Amino acid sequence: MYRIKTMNKISPLGIELFSGGKYEVGADVLQPDAILVRSADLHKVELPPSVLAIARAGAGVNNIPLAACSERGIVVFNTPGGNANAVKELTIAALLLSSRNILGGWNWAGTLGEKDDSISERVEKEKSSFEGPELKGKTLGVVGLGAIGVMVANDAVALGMNVAGYDPYISVEAAWNLSRSVERADTLEELLARSDYITLHLPLGDGTRGLIDKAKLALLKPSSRLVNLSRGALVQESAVIEALEAGKLARYITDFPSAALLACKNAVCIPHLGASTPEAEDNCAIMAVRQLIDFLETGTVRNSVNFPKCKLEFRSPCRLLVANRNIPNMVGQITTILAGGAINITDLINHHLGEYAYNIIDTEQPIPANLVEEIKSIDGIVRVRELSAGAVRR
Repeated sequence: MYRIKTMNKISPLGIELFSGGKYEVGADVLQPDAILVRSADLHKVELPPSVLAIARAGAGVNNIPLAACSERGIVVFNTPGGNANAVKELTIAALLLSSRNILGGWNWAGTLGEKDDSISERVEKEKSSFEGPELKGKTLGVVGLGAIGVMVANDAVALGMNVAGYDPYISVEAAWNLSRSVERADTLEELLARSDYITLHLPLGDGTRGLIDKAKLALLKPSSRLVNLSRGALVQESAVIEALEAGKLARYITDFPSAALLACKNAVCIPHLGASTPEAEDNCAIMAVRQLIDFLETGTVRNSVNFPKCKLEFRSPCRLLVANRNIPNMVGQITTILAGGAINITDLINHHLGEYAYNIIDTEQPIPANLVEEIKSIDGIVRVRELSAGAVRR
């Protein structure tokens, strides 16, 4: 029986995948094998020693203590692409909001009162105050070409925009999905300088925090519009407000309101609605649960943010799963111990991501407890699990 603790309300379409009588799932589960979370802040939660994995039903993982999890061998999953269409649709809406002054017109129309005989006349007189340019023929710069960025770029092409993208780390899969009409920008500075509209689709990290700063904003056309539905801290907010008030940026649309932005005339704040669709919640829950099931039952790692992708068909009776620091001769030490115990390895895979590595080792025989303990004692080992016939021993 695997124990799954839910930290938020999770779509029933995901929860129902925990079937077959092998799972206990709920908010009150004690000593969980895994945690399923959406927005709950796990930085303030003491994670029990039993936790093997955390699955975030969403893309961002800033609510999870990644460094601490990695040190303990806790695999953290997210669901890239699960909410991509929802965010893409809101981005297209944000481009229109930034351009056509729909919100300003909406708010003004709400002041017209109840006298029908004067409304039409006043509308015709004042409508030019809310004039804004069309998207067609304008240049959109897409910063970050992951699942969302690619979808935004492709749809913008369909709207008749000239689209350029910047992403020095674009994946092969994303490149395959990207329209041939999307041009490549060699530098972020080049992209910013040529674009009429810029949309950010990046994770927040040390390399991207405050990426759009005063110097980057100075490269923009005064008529340009900036859309940020990814993370508020990707931009230096004070620099954005200064640019808006100085007329060096036409409009800023963000999914992350603040008091300062709400007080700024040309900032449009949306209340973090990027993934707020029932379809996105269902997709992310299903994806997160499937990843947890694969990991708990077979040791497969997919879409982890702190350990490498690792998959091996489970054809042998026994399986050893080892998470370790990415240092030399780890595999050699592990296999030497197994060989010394007359354990025959039938298949093995090892991958690394940054400072950590992950191994799946299939064997013909169950591995005695003394050998498991010997492997655990190797300097650099952070977690060892043994799977066999549906049972798990930590």
